[in-house]
Amino acid sequence: MTLRHFITTQDYSRAEIDALLEQAAVFKRSPRGQQLAGKSVALLFFNPSMRTRTSFELGAFHLGGHAIVLAPGKDAWPIEFEVGSVMDGDTEEHIAEVARVLSRYVDLIAVRAFPKFQDWQVDRQDKVIKAFAQYATVPVINMETITHPCQELAHALAMKEHLGSLQNRKYVLTWTYHPKPLNTAVANSALLIATKMGMDVTLLCPTPDYVLDERYMAFGRLNAEQNGGSLKVSHDIEEAYSGAHVVYAKSWGALPYFGRWEQEKPIRDAHKHFIVDEAKMALTDHGLFSHCLPLRRNIKATDAVMDAPYCIAIDEAENRLHVQKAVMASLIGQG
Repeated sequence: MTLRHFITTQDYSRAEIDALLEQAAVFKRSPRGQQLAGKSVALLFFNPSMRTRTSFELGAFHLGGHAIVLAPGKDAWPIEFEVGSVMDGDTEEHIAEVARVLSRYVDLIAVRAFPKFQDWQVDRQDKVIKAFAQYATVPVINMETITHPCQELAHALAMKEHLGSLQNRKYVLTWTYHPKPLNTAVANSALLIATKMGMDVTLLCPTPDYVLDERYMAFGRLNAEQNGGSLKVSHDIEEAYSGAHVVYAKSWGALPYFGRWEQEKPIRDAHKHFIVDEAKMALTDHGLFSHCLPLRRNIKATDAVMDAPYCIAIDEAENRLHVQKAVMASLIGQG
């Protein structure tokens, strides 16, 4: 049997995604189980985390398993990922050993590793998690790299809880201002899952420079075609928000400016009005608002929006716990 990983939802069919969401809903109603009894998961964090770490640790515990948390370069040795590298720098051991040794200890390996923000052509290769998948002999889970598939599932579950069927619901993925450059992971993922669920998706961003990587735009168009939805790009705030059923906000850096953030800064600074506020939400069709969190209030969205009954960001955050249980349970037993 071919080893199955959970690195991107694009590797999963719509039926498989629906099955994970159904299992997550079951775990939400009945949180405890023994699906991971006697099993263990190594959680490797190359970057900070609050929701992801907490929900994975608790998720494993709730299902009878045990989680080991490692921060390479802090409480574990720095890891080298380049093949053929002469390791005379800061790294102490190679991924070829790390992944294979951990596979002898644990039943699942989960990895969180953000892009370096220097060269998108390098970052888009997603070398860290792909190396784990290459060398590991147990399933590997993406806890956020250049996509965030666990967030996708939590988002989809929250929308289904509030809207029922998502087919052809108008979904707006809007760029928002942020004082710092951020990666495109959640935006890529929001585009993937919304089109996978057959929604009519509008990517709202200030200029063409903020359109997402063509790989994900192409996946989005394919998903829309296969699931009866649509995908378009807009730079018109009023047109995008008008009649929307869901508004999902995220800040991300313009790909052509990766590594040249000071040159991008004037563009970002000129579009602070993309903030999600009550006036924009009033244009929607009683639309829901959500965000992956953390969110800088009155930068990405106003207090009024975050505190409104239509904000489902907390529901989405809670659902991380349930969907990750579903993912772990589905992968156990392959190794």
